[in-house]
Amino acid sequence: MSRKVSASTRIRVAAGAAALITVACTASAVAYGRSSGSGSPSGPREAAALTGSAKLSRTLGDDITFTFDAHLAAKHRMDPAKATGTFRFSHYLDGEGAWAKGRIDCLVTGGKVAVATGVITAGDLPGAKGKRVGFTVHDTGRNDRLGYSWAAVGSPVETKDLPKCVSSAPFERVKNGTGDFRVLPWQPDFVG
Repeated sequence: MSRKVSASTRIRVAAGAAALITVACTASAVAYGRSSGSGSPSGPREAAALTGSAKLSRTLGDDITFTFDAHLAAKHRMDPAKATGTFRFSHYLDGEGAWAKGRIDCLVTGGKVAVATGVITAGDLPGAKGKRVGFTVHDTGRNDRLGYSWAAVGSPVETKDLPKCVSSAPFERVKNGTGDFRVLPWQPDFVG
């Protein structure tokens, strides 16, 4: 038995399918916006962000972890020094090492690269409390990279008078399967 379908029925089916696709795409966009810290769907997204946690890849077996929750609100889009959030890092080898945490005081991102600084507020690394440290993250989606301001001097304690939003190139690699960093690109007014 053959069934004839009229042109108007085909148009209604196509329109219904298009409406379903539109609803699905809109729902996905809203969910993505919320997960990237953009707030409500009707509000502006935050100006920049660096989030996530991962361990670095070291051949000697060092256990090095960095964690970031740094954000630049939409209303402070033109002032990276108004960034807020936290950072934490630890470095252990054969049971010896230290950890530190602090508050973010600057964040600039460009594409998938972020540079952030913050002041150490707690930890067990002698002499580190009150020191500003910097971090650079390259979010590649896989095999992220990370750098830190004390790369050339060996310890955050040895860094003297570090300005805000200054760090080294992201020369370290993240160990596969240990986490991921996410960078939300900065969109200042003067960039078209």
